[in-house]
Amino acid sequence: MQYIRYKSTGSSVSFLQELLGALGYEVPNSGYFDLITDAAVRDFQLKNNLVVDGEVDVKTWTVLLVKTNPGDAFGDKFLGEQDLIDFAETYQLELPAVKAVNEVESSGKGFLIDGRPKILFEGHVFWRKLKSMGIKPEDLSTPINESVLYPKWTKKYYLSGTREYERLELALSISDDPRLKEAVLGSASWGSFQIMGYHATNLGYSSVSTFVEEMKVHERNHLQAFGRFIKFYGCLAFLKSLEWAKFAKCYNGSAFAENKYDLKLAKAYSKYSLI
Repeated sequence: MQYIRYKSTGSSVSFLQELLGALGYEVPNSGYFDLITDAAVRDFQLKNNLVVDGEVDVKTWTVLLVKTNPGDAFGDKFLGEQDLIDFAETYQLELPAVKAVNEVESSGKGFLIDGRPKILFEGHVFWRKLKSMGIKPEDLSTPINESVLYPKWTKKYYLSGTREYERLELALSISDDPRLKEAVLGSASWGSFQIMGYHATNLGYSSVSTFVEEMKVHERNHLQAFGRFIKFYGCLAFLKSLEWAKFAKCYNGSAFAENKYDLKLAKAYSKYSLI
């Protein structure tokens, strides 16, 4: 495992925060090793007879993994080399391009420590979905559910990691209207490539519920959903021609440049082209 400490960033930090969360620490799943994460690590080290330095080295990683004991939660759910080769052949893409997208656009891994697919619930999408169904969200909005039902995008209610499922369950409890489940599931992004559930029928799934069940199976299913997405929404052509800015805009929206997705894709493609 990668050595990390205060101010480290990346997927290893996200995984650390996920493990700490599973142990009851209230830390953000931001991918940034902040002071809250540092305090949690030091507390964990103190309680487990480790050197208390806030540095996550092989010993701290080992004890963390033993304490969380994920066992076979992940099972055989991760993508392998052949999955990417098959995807490249199916969509007539260069393998280095597929690997670049998998590195940059996926969320590091598609499953949480407890074996459930990664999600992020968007309360503003839920608000919009309810309106489209003829349900007035204003009539359902209360202080109790304000963290999952609001008219405009905000990230202040994000809990990340396994706790996003708490928000999902809260949204499901708002009403006994049978239409609510599809609206709730459609208002979350799912899996490695964080595809919003409301895209499900456009991508050829019979329902949002069917899409969600597919996302529970394997990262291979996440990759298949990603392929359907880029084909349906016209991003595939840009990936074939290696037009990174156009692809990033198509997949991530007009704000792609803020996160330098196009530059990251180009850099990753160059790396894999040399292998």
